Amino acid sequence: MTGVGRHTGERPHHPQRVPRRRVLALSLLIILTLVAWGVLVFAAIEFGRDARSGDSTAWTFFGLAAAGATACLFVTLILGSKLVGLVRARTAEPSPVRLPGGRRAAR
Repeated sequence: MTGVGRHTGERPHHPQRVPRRRVLALSLLIILTLVAWGVLVFAAIEFGRDARSGDSTAWTFFGLAAAGATACLFVTLILGSKLVGLVRARTAEPSPVRLPGGRRAAR
């Protein structure tokens, strides 16, 4: 008797709960980096105006603000992709079981 006492059927899928604390932390970090990005973009615009009017040190601050804004947006995109991956991984259906031998093996 093969299979007696063994579970041979598929188990029902229960989606795992999304850890709310981690989702909240990632969301807050995304908001924080977006606000920092906006402030740095605004500062870069102001420093650019000052630099065009003849202030030579404004070019340095313009470059730093532009690089900081770029870095903030990059970090925001990374955190956003982590958040989307976390939410999708916890709520996605499991992939179907693949039989060895490909699709023609069952025929």
